[in-house]
Amino acid sequence: MKLIPIMRCRNMRRSLDFYTNVLDFVIKYPGSTADDDFVTITNDQAEIELSISDGTISTILNIHVEDVDTLFEKYVSRGLDTSGKKTSPVHQGPLDQTWGMREFYVTDSDGHTLRFGRPITS
Repeated sequence: MKLIPIMRCRNMRRSLDFYTNVLDFVIKYPGSTADDDFVTITNDQAEIELSISDGTISTILNIHVEDVDTLFEKYVSRGLDTSGKKTSPVHQGPLDQTWGMREFYVTDSDGHTLRFGRPITS
């Protein structure tokens, strides 16, 4: 079984720019463009379907990765802007959480939060 979330977005071009240029996703199907109302993107085994919406529906996704710290630095070097979440330390960089995960959060312009993390090992 594979779960593929559908995330609503207000501006497909802006969403695709963020996910492909900052977060390493690629458009799955040749011929899909920012002019489409529905676009599937992938990054390794992760898959998200972006869909145009006028609403403000948001989603939270947990994404398990191998190296949280290096990934965060990579995204920042590509333009990840953390200034909109200055009061959220977990948006400013990776943190060890009390539930046993080392995580950082990224929130896109439509309010979707991606929680990148890995289990804390001794």
